[in-house]
Amino acid sequence: MSLSHTAAEYMLSDALLPDPGGSRAKGLRLELPSDRLLKFVTVGLPLFLVSLAFAREFSTGSQISCFSPTNFTGKQSAYVDTACWDSLVHHGFDAEGHAVTKSLWALKVFPYSLLVVAVLMYMPYLLWRYAAAPALHCDLLFIIDELDKSYNRSVRLVQHMRKVQQASAEPERFWEEYERARRERYFEFPLLERYLTCKQHAHSMVFIYILRNLLLLLFLAATCLYLVFLHLNIFFQDEFSCSIKTGLLQAEPHIPLLIPCKLVFFSVFQLISVSVGGVYILLIPVVIYNALQLCQWDKGLLAVYEMLPAFDLLSRKMLTCPVNDLNIILLFLRANISELTSFGRLNAVSALREATANKQDIDTVVDFMTLLAGLETTKPKH
Repeated sequence: MSLSHTAAEYMLSDALLPDPGGSRAKGLRLELPSDRLLKFVTVGLPLFLVSLAFAREFSTGSQISCFSPTNFTGKQSAYVDTACWDSLVHHGFDAEGHAVTKSLWALKVFPYSLLVVAVLMYMPYLLWRYAAAPALHCDLLFIIDELDKSYNRSVRLVQHMRKVQQASAEPERFWEEYERARRERYFEFPLLERYLTCKQHAHSMVFIYILRNLLLLLFLAATCLYLVFLHLNIFFQDEFSCSIKTGLLQAEPHIPLLIPCKLVFFSVFQLISVSVGGVYILLIPVVIYNALQLCQWDKGLLAVYEMLPAFDLLSRKMLTCPVNDLNIILLFLRANISELTSFGRLNAVSALREATANKQDIDTVVDFMTLLAGLETTKPKH
């Protein structure tokens, strides 16, 4: 055997992908990077700010300071603070002098309402995790495995073609048989192609993904409206007049009708609400962008695999509406590109293919590896 044939044999044997050593199931990412960022910010930000508010409450003690009369004892002043904090009702007078009351109870439950916001922001993630992620996990495992196997089949096909070409006495006859085999689609991978075509006609996964983004968008908008309502109605009133003439103290003559009080934590709650509302407003375009990704095909990944036989047929089928499960799968294949071992090698071959002078002689990875194996470049030009 000549030196060139020996070198080609070693090269083709090294081109085969080794079997994955561990299970791919643990390494698959079932969330897009933008979705993971949204989950981290929308859930983590209110929890972080609420923890700071609770830490301040535990460290400073009372969140209210009332100006009791000077003749009150220390216990009476503490009772006034406790009673006004429990009621949290502002007593005032309108323009005509009539007594009016305004509840400030929303300030008291504001930290707990942020906990509810964090739970609501986590619900779209739970919907995706339990309704779509299991099926997506199976699809990614199968498609990634089949794409790597398709690459290995092409390499083995090159090895066989090399042996057939060496044994052939007429190179032109060999290339004619090769072109006829391509026209009659002997090199295609029907299982993977039909599976991807089937996913193109399915819409359950894309429906759940759109529903997830719509729910997240709804919760973001509702939270912003809730914070705007608090600012317009409550968050501009850090002082209020409290009445403790109730119950047993109603007939006491030395107790004043109204006692002025001030909310100690008011500025902290204002800062928290502005921070949460500002960040959530900035995240709304990100959610809209995630949903709009489904309006166009992500052909960049499978364009590399078009060097394999019959994948051009799949590209022609992609001219239909992109809102389907196949487009979702392509987005997650892009996110799991590190698990797709064959992509790196085919991407390098694609770069070499673009840099080749005689591009008409290299149509698939089979053609490229055939040239590398030292076969004659007498294939008919297109």
